[in-house]
Amino acid sequence: MSSSVQLFRDQKYHELKSQCIQQRQLFEDPEFPASDESLFYQSASRRKVEWKRPKDLCEDPHLFVNGISSHDLHQGTLGNCWFVAACSCLALRKNLWQQVIPDFNEQEWDPKNPEKYAGIFRFRFWCFGEWTEVVVDDLLPTMDGNLIYCHSNVKNEFWSALLEKAYAKLAGSYEALDGGSAADAIVDFTGAVAESIDLVQGKYGEIISEQMKLFEDLLKVHKRGGLISSVCAATLLEVETEMGLVIGHAYSVTAIRKLRLGERLIFSFKAEKLFMIRLRNPWGKREWSGPWSDSSEEWKKVSSSERKSLGLTLENDGEFWMTFEDWCKNFTDVDICRIVNTSYFSIHKTWEKKMMHGAWAKNSEPLLNRSGGCFDNKETFLQNPQYIFDVKKTEDKVLVSLQQEDRRKYKKEGKGDSIPIGFEIFKVEDNRTYRLHKLTVQERVATSPYINMRTVFLKRILKQGRYVLIPTTYHPGITTKFILRLFTDVPSKLRELKADKPKMTCWTLLCGYPRRVTQIKIHSAEGLQKQDRSGGADPYVLIRCENQKARSPVHHDTTSAIFNTQVIFYRKNINSPVIVQVWNSNILCDQFLGQAVLAASPSDPREEQTLQLRGRGRRAAAEVPGRITIKVFSSDDLVEL
Repeated sequence: MSSSVQLFRDQKYHELKSQCIQQRQLFEDPEFPASDESLFYQSASRRKVEWKRPKDLCEDPHLFVNGISSHDLHQGTLGNCWFVAACSCLALRKNLWQQVIPDFNEQEWDPKNPEKYAGIFRFRFWCFGEWTEVVVDDLLPTMDGNLIYCHSNVKNEFWSALLEKAYAKLAGSYEALDGGSAADAIVDFTGAVAESIDLVQGKYGEIISEQMKLFEDLLKVHKRGGLISSVCAATLLEVETEMGLVIGHAYSVTAIRKLRLGERLIFSFKAEKLFMIRLRNPWGKREWSGPWSDSSEEWKKVSSSERKSLGLTLENDGEFWMTFEDWCKNFTDVDICRIVNTSYFSIHKTWEKKMMHGAWAKNSEPLLNRSGGCFDNKETFLQNPQYIFDVKKTEDKVLVSLQQEDRRKYKKEGKGDSIPIGFEIFKVEDNRTYRLHKLTVQERVATSPYINMRTVFLKRILKQGRYVLIPTTYHPGITTKFILRLFTDVPSKLRELKADKPKMTCWTLLCGYPRRVTQIKIHSAEGLQKQDRSGGADPYVLIRCENQKARSPVHHDTTSAIFNTQVIFYRKNINSPVIVQVWNSNILCDQFLGQAVLAASPSDPREEQTLQLRGRGRRAAAEVPGRITIKVFSSDDLVEL
């Protein structure tokens, strides 16, 4: 990973550490000084904050004490329970936290060689598609000799406080971390794909079938190394409910289990199955006090060995179990962060990943504008970045993640809130290679939610064909950067559509430049001639235009097929017709079933029309069995369609 790691503010850890050891002094970070400007971007503390090194706070400081655990963390005075919840999730996965805290043994205090300690640490975050290394000194903000922000439950353990400092440096200040999303922090720790689900809007507390689907999904994510956090009714104030939950507070999900109650017999289970979830409060105290809380009567139904395997403790340590049904009823939002498997050396499903960097940018020229707003802005919607991809299988599950740049660094300027973003997906012509300028025959197949969060996620099963994905801001004229990630079962060839029409070259001057653009949608064919004993056929459509052609997939055992095939042609010879042929697929030799010859001129009707199939030749050829339903659009303006 080291070769692809970016250095934040171009600070080189090893060089800085060597210089400090040589000069026998502890590192002081000029890029994030121990002063109020690193603490605040707006307000200031009423009390004096003292910056102290770990050696001034305890006798035997360590990065880790007895390893790393989700129980290590406690939230301080900063309103960043979301960050602490994300750290708790991170601590559960050794392979993930070792990416964030590289060479942790080398960074650890060495009591035998104190001269090697330089007061410098490094952490890595996945920033906008790239791993970025952030260097910090070990000066930490304190009051009355105690850390005021994130800290460990062990006084001489400092990994969480130093990690928080590095994250605050990335954001611009500690205050910039006040209020946020656990999903954003988890993505920054791991490069995961984040999905946020509104449990209230989805009625997961009421509809049992949806509840069970969500449980199975979360169980799979958790088993495969994903990280999950949830929020209880987001409000401005953190208030405790009668059941001990804190409203407006982020909790990390530390386990998901199916629990079987009752006796296990030789041939059957005489038991009740419970769906359970374990959570942790970043405060390290205050737990759920309802059914299946630490000291509730329900646990008497479970054997002591089972309680031990579940890690049940009776301490007020902030961690507790509850049934999945109670969780759905008492929590309002869940953030699911999937570690999408792209390794070919895995027993689990392997995804093909493509990632694109892009930007919404304003321009007064419509063909150059790339900030057209959402689909409701009919005049400007297509003036957004456009990305094309292919689904090669008959059907394929597609995961899409659209992430805008982290805006916390703009909080000082009063522009730190995320912009409402989303995207649309259209099934387009199978041979499209230029930007869309007008929606005619294209099919709108998916719309993401539009939300003012950093990441928007969508899962869809798409049919074979070519698609255009259009990421947008909700309002037109907004400018910011984004990254788009697409995961499919087979390679999708995701790429940006940049050109509006064919390029004028020396070759086109010699051989001719297109004068007309024609779009055709073949909706269906019916009443085709029977081709086998069972009375069916295996039809497909072949569309020819000059020296270009496009073909639909084959439909089996039918004389009436729904094709929904779209094509687009840029035509040099406008007098040469477009020919739509229907063929029957055979092992040895395909059979011609009939055709329709189209002038495809701009004056032709643009409504859907049904045409009688004819034999080979021009329009006057003899009729043959079958009709074809099509839509045709033509224009002599190459950037109209």
